[in-house]
Amino acid sequence: MILTCRKGLRAYLILVLLAEVSIGVGQHPYNGAYKGAYLQQVAFPIGGIGTGMFCLEGTGALSHMSVRNSPDMFNEPAMFAAISIKQLPGSARVLEGPVPAWKKFGQRDAGLGTPGMTWGLPRFKEAEFLARFPFGEIRLKDKELPLEVHITGWSPFIPTDADNSSLPVGALEYTFRNTGKGAMDYVFSYNSRNFMALPGENGKGGENRILPIRQGFVLSQDGTQAAPERKGDFAIFTSESNVTVDHCWFRGGWWDPFTMAWNNIEKGIVHKTDPVEKDAPGASLFVPFTLKPGEEKKIVLLMAWYVPDTHLRIGDEPTDKKDSTIRDASADLPSRYHKPWYSSKFKGVGEVADYWLDHYATLRQHSASFRDAFYKSSLPPEVTEAIAANLTILKSPTVMRQYDGRFWAWEGSADSWGSCHGSCTHVWNYAQAVSHLFPSLERSLRNTEFGESQNAEGHQTFRTSLPIRPVAHNFHAASDGQLGGIMKVYREWRISGDDAWLKDIYPRVKASMDYCIRTWDPRHDGAVEEPHHNTYDIEFWGADGMITGFYLGALEAFTAMGGYLGDDISLYKELYAKGRKYMEKDLFNGEYFVQKIQWTGLRAPDPVAAAKKSFGGSYSAEAVNLLQQEGPKYQYGNGCLSDGVLGAWIARVCGLSEPVDTAKVKSHLLAIYKYNLKKDLSDHSNPQRPGYAVGKEGGLLLCSWPRGGKLSLPFVYSDEVWTGIEYQVASHLIFQGRVAEGLDIVRTCRNRYDGAVRNPFDEYECGHWYARAMSSYALIEALTGVRYDAVDKTLYVNTKVGDFTSFLSTATGFGNVTFSRGKASVKVVYGTISVEKIVYLNQPI
Repeated sequence: MILTCRKGLRAYLILVLLAEVSIGVGQHPYNGAYKGAYLQQVAFPIGGIGTGMFCLEGTGALSHMSVRNSPDMFNEPAMFAAISIKQLPGSARVLEGPVPAWKKFGQRDAGLGTPGMTWGLPRFKEAEFLARFPFGEIRLKDKELPLEVHITGWSPFIPTDADNSSLPVGALEYTFRNTGKGAMDYVFSYNSRNFMALPGENGKGGENRILPIRQGFVLSQDGTQAAPERKGDFAIFTSESNVTVDHCWFRGGWWDPFTMAWNNIEKGIVHKTDPVEKDAPGASLFVPFTLKPGEEKKIVLLMAWYVPDTHLRIGDEPTDKKDSTIRDASADLPSRYHKPWYSSKFKGVGEVADYWLDHYATLRQHSASFRDAFYKSSLPPEVTEAIAANLTILKSPTVMRQYDGRFWAWEGSADSWGSCHGSCTHVWNYAQAVSHLFPSLERSLRNTEFGESQNAEGHQTFRTSLPIRPVAHNFHAASDGQLGGIMKVYREWRISGDDAWLKDIYPRVKASMDYCIRTWDPRHDGAVEEPHHNTYDIEFWGADGMITGFYLGALEAFTAMGGYLGDDISLYKELYAKGRKYMEKDLFNGEYFVQKIQWTGLRAPDPVAAAKKSFGGSYSAEAVNLLQQEGPKYQYGNGCLSDGVLGAWIARVCGLSEPVDTAKVKSHLLAIYKYNLKKDLSDHSNPQRPGYAVGKEGGLLLCSWPRGGKLSLPFVYSDEVWTGIEYQVASHLIFQGRVAEGLDIVRTCRNRYDGAVRNPFDEYECGHWYARAMSSYALIEALTGVRYDAVDKTLYVNTKVGDFTSFLSTATGFGNVTFSRGKASVKVVYGTISVEKIVYLNQPI
């Protein structure tokens, strides 16, 4: 029998009716087109997983050119498409919309007039952008031209096919339609400076040149023996056979090359120049064509890049034999420095370009199948927008794949460097997308955490090295990261259905679980009491709801896996029972879970001594006085923490039951909604990092103290707003049947990313494209209850929105789940999904 929550469904339907009102007149519609003021900051990533990217801006310009294995957020090369109509003098236009106002005095060298940029060239008067990930679509309009232009930018993204989703490629499709009354002759061109050329530094040298390639050109920089990482190639080519290539712009001083290139475009000249030996300033390709009235022409422009070497080597080397329990596989890699995965598949940019051109149609078809299945969803538009916007993280420099294909990531991307290295376990805990879309990549993270990052004692270093190899164990384990990893092993097992993988990793999981017990619960109270490092980059002292919830979830996961494998799990079940009782009785204040701050009577040294091994430095004389009055710095005590039941959420999204009384969990979540969600932050004091949400913007605070008791120095990010936590709380509320409250948080978050002030496709925290924001993917399961278990070949459904159509991705394929009139059905779009049983659940709310 199928039960639906009528109360929750009624609230959801009311919310749908009010959605237009909540958006506001004239504002950007969720999951709709960006135009006008909301086009200003749009920059849509294009590239493969771990390859770097460039962004297609809402106007049609390319920016954020980050193809050298590191972020380069302000790199906007002088590269552009253009069109000219021979019958209309003065018709030459860059195929872009108006330059966003903020750029005019918001870029490098603004005080010098931003020399060398393309902004001074004529362009179309209007533009609008629509995201249909992984496709970005632009429409250009200009009343002065009898021409409609549509641009589609994309790169392959095919769930379950990690390798074809990790290609260093992108494409721009330009479609032209003659809206005039007579036939017109056009010249399309694509033009670029050699932005791959690097200045000589400290004698590193290396020639730069522009090389020929089939139907296009290659912007190239040579490396040297001393600096092989300088080598890089970027190919620009087309599928059109009647293309003419100018391999070398006019060479001269000042702006001569650019000026002469534009002269050719303006006059509709198809200019051909053969390659020169070196120092070509730029290149163009030309495609002439004719259209009768109403006719259309599509020109496909392809891009491919190849930068096989880096100087990236990150992580402390182990100093103790106990630091490693497995063989150092990095010895099999061709370099002691990071080399991207694609360099193991292709020998050069020519091979990448050939593969891209030869497989273009198939890769587009499969990527479009994903797009169509994903956007077929009937879920609220703010949810679809939030999830899709954050899938762009997988195309950003935040993520990497090393030479052997293993996944590695930063937390986010700073302007010119990766921010916070090592696939940080306590941040990537929140990210739910990869485990469903590319399970093999997510499983490689578990292999690293319980392999190279774990020593014989079970201690995990929460930041792994690059290239991946055994790492020094010279800092705290992250309590949330290590305990969360145990739950995620359970998740990966149920998603993959791979019993052999579980049996292989289980002994290391047990070592990890036992380490956690010895280190944080040595008295077997069932609570994490000893000081424990966590995602706020500090240590909590004494038991708290956040990490004790993680502990209970890990114990639940471990007993499930151990029981399945026939291990003795009696101790772990006992600790779970004690811990649940302790958390519900001693850490719940009647409304929400709190922290019992404790710094005496522990095995750990006092906070002053312990601070020598903490971020943030030692205790000053003032801090010692504060310790005596209030206790350790950086605690939350009686605060209402937005992550206060995070462990229960992690358990839920990993396919486990919530390890704490759901009524108390719901009470905590409603307290978060009541106290921490602010629709206007104008009166909120944030001496930390206010840029995430500020002024009249709304946001969900990390913590509040509605009953008083806020310390003078609470945990260091307490007054901030993080999108990853907003989605975590929102989806958890929805899991509990509080759909209206959950969607209210989602909308409040996405209103800050409407394109006017922030890029809708770059939710940032400690860096751009921050991994935590992929907690948004959990909104699918929260609303629908759709979860596939490959071990039992069972599909679970637990709708909070009545009838629906939703997206489903498994280890073997993807498609849609439709729930209608009490029954669910699955339509497989790609691959296979073997469903032997459908289970309909209903959780009391």
